[in-house]
Parts: sequence; C-alpha cells; structure tokens
Amino acid sequence: MAINPKLKDELTDQLMRAVLLLKSEEECYQFFEDISTIGELKALSQRLEVARMLEARHTYDEIVARTGASTATISRVKRCLYYGADGYKIVLERLGEDR
Repeated sequence: MAINPKLKDELTDQLMRAVLLLKSEEECYQFFEDISTIGELKALSQRLEVARMLEARHTYDEIVARTGASTATISRVKRCLYYGADGYKIVLERLGEDR
C-alpha cells in the first residue's frame, strides 16, 4: 500500500528512520519517553490493545472494561482496521508470531 501523501515529508521520514534504529524494548522506552508525553504514549498503547481486542472479536463493552477506551476511540480503531493502511494488521500479525 502506498504511503499517505498527507503524512510523508522530510521530518516524518526522519522520525520513521529513528524508530527503525531502536534495537531493544529498553531503547524504545527511552526514546518514546523523551519524544512524547506519558499521556500520548499511553493513548498509543491503548489503541494498539483496542485493535488487538477487535481482531480477537471482543465486544465494545469488554474493550471498554479492559482498556478504558471510549467508544469513539474503539470506533476509530475499528475503522482503521477495516479501511486503513493495514499498519495495525502488520504489527498485530508480527506480535502474534512473537508469542
């Protein structure tokens, strides 16, 4: 799938290259703690868990109870799973392979 031209620019390319340079979970924690707020990082983590639970066919009520995500967030993530760039699907598949 082609990269969304609204996202692609020199600064975003640099960020993506920086993420690819990280070599461990510890390095990821260090980088993301510096580059984002705790709230932003928690929100990203929450969305990934929402995506995982949607893929596993959990109900909205179960997802809200586990993650605390709003139904609007769950709906947004669901829309990305079905109509997005397949980023969630790539990561969830690879996370499943690691287990």
